[in-house]
Amino acid sequence: MILIGYSGHAFVAYGILRESGYSISGYCDIEEKASNPFHIPYLGYEGSEQGRELIRRHDFFIGIGDNRIRKKIFEQFAGIQRLPINAIHPSAVIDKSARIAAHAVMIAAGAKINPLATVGTGAICNTGSIIEHECQVGDFAHIGPGAVLCGNVIVGEGSFVGAGAVVRQNLHIGRNAMIGAGAVVVKPVGDGETVMGNPARLWKP
Repeated sequence: MILIGYSGHAFVAYGILRESGYSISGYCDIEEKASNPFHIPYLGYEGSEQGRELIRRHDFFIGIGDNRIRKKIFEQFAGIQRLPINAIHPSAVIDKSARIAAHAVMIAAGAKINPLATVGTGAICNTGSIIEHECQVGDFAHIGPGAVLCGNVIVGEGSFVGAGAVVRQNLHIGRNAMIGAGAVVVKPVGDGETVMGNPARLWKP
C-alpha cells in the first residue's frame, strides 16, 4: 500500500489504513518531508515515471485534504486505469442501506453514515462527522471533524463543510462551496459561496 501525500491529513489516513490491516510500504509526494513521524520510506513524486510505475503495481490511497488537488491526482491515475482504494476506519458506523462509492473515499474514526445516505467518489467524512438519513455527499467533498448534516442534505461536488458545522435538514449546498467551522447553516448555499457564523451568512472578502 502506497500513501500519496504525507502531512496532517495523510497522517489521519495512515492511521485508518493501519487500523484496517494495511501495511504501508511508503509515501509519495512532490518532495521528501523533513518530518517522518511514522518512519516510512519516501518513494518519490507520484507524477514521475517512477511514481506512476509504483502506482501501477501497488494499491494506493490519496491522503490529501485539499479537494481540488485530491481530484486532480485521482484523475491523473484514472487516466492509466489505476484507482485508489477506500480508507474506512473500523469504528465508523455505516448503515447497510447507505451507498459508499468504490474509490478514494475516506471515512474516519467515529463517523456515522445513516440510512439511505450516499457518499461520492473521493469524498471525506472526517472524524466524528454525522451524515444523516438520505444525505448526499458529492464527489470530492469534505465533511470536517464533528460536522453534522441533518436529514436529506445535498452537498455538491468539491464543497467543504468545516469542523463542527451543522447543516439543517433539506438544504442544498452547491458545488465548490465552503462552510466555516462551527457554522449553523439554515439556508441553501450556492455554488462557490462561502458562509460563516451562527446563523451562517455569506462571506465576501
